[in-house]
Amino acid sequence: MSRQLETEVLKGVSRSFYLSLRLLPRPMRHAAGIAYLLARTSDTVADSVVGTAEERIESLLDYLKQVRGEAPRQAFPENMYQGINDKREANLLRSHLEILQALRGLGSEEIKLIDEVLETIIGGQILDIERFGKAGSELAALKHPDELDDYAWRVAGCVGLFWTRLGFLKMGIKFSHHSQAELEQWAVEYGKGLQLVNILRDFQADRGMGRCYLPVANPKDDAACLREFLKWRKVALDKVAYGRAYAGKLCGLRLRLASGLPAAIAEETLKSLDVGDLSALEPRIKISRSRLYSLILREFLKI
Repeated sequence: MSRQLETEVLKGVSRSFYLSLRLLPRPMRHAAGIAYLLARTSDTVADSVVGTAEERIESLLDYLKQVRGEAPRQAFPENMYQGINDKREANLLRSHLEILQALRGLGSEEIKLIDEVLETIIGGQILDIERFGKAGSELAALKHPDELDDYAWRVAGCVGLFWTRLGFLKMGIKFSHHSQAELEQWAVEYGKGLQLVNILRDFQADRGMGRCYLPVANPKDDAACLREFLKWRKVALDKVAYGRAYAGKLCGLRLRLASGLPAAIAEETLKSLDVGDLSALEPRIKISRSRLYSLILREFLKI
């Protein structure tokens, strides 16, 4: 991955992951960064306001084919940028061909891992569009806890699995002396927990866009939503705790910091999400840059 992709594109679309990537040992850094850019690109395409739900799904499927080398690589159409107000995300889409070129420079086993995780992520994004993506639709909610667990797996739990398999592929016993099978289980739960934090943090904003990721009978009922919100906050705390156990089993300071930092950020966010009223979630809770760096220092001192 070129320095321009890392410092301008990736840094622009993610503060926290960029920091984890900088901490990550070099053997893993290149593939992990490319995988993030590919997944973030598909997320931007999925969230585009341009086109119908069916057209966005078709764009995602075509994008996946390009990533796999099953379709010619081509730039995104100019009309795609009309629904993107964030210049950093527009820059990400404009870097699409360069990201694909960087992907092709990886080893075959790394590419295979990226293909697998991206297929799962895009499957979750398509499912999301099918549930919530129809224009003018009423506020809708997931119907069962299993649907939320499945969604969290598809868009984040699978990333924990990818991270672990990439680590063992590139570093072997220098990644961890612990059981790979158990680390994979912890990583999946950790990833699910991080996604739950995102869902809770964005809960009010998502409801405003017609989608409720918590399984409630009536997503317009604030009292019922608050009860469900606080219940899933506890679930998120439990799952993020897997991240602490996971990072503690890895080898080396940099690897433990890179893998444990998201847990520290999630825990800090969850403290702010212990609310008595949903109105406290507006505007969206965000950790300041100074607090983010203090968390890194705290994590460093713990290790």
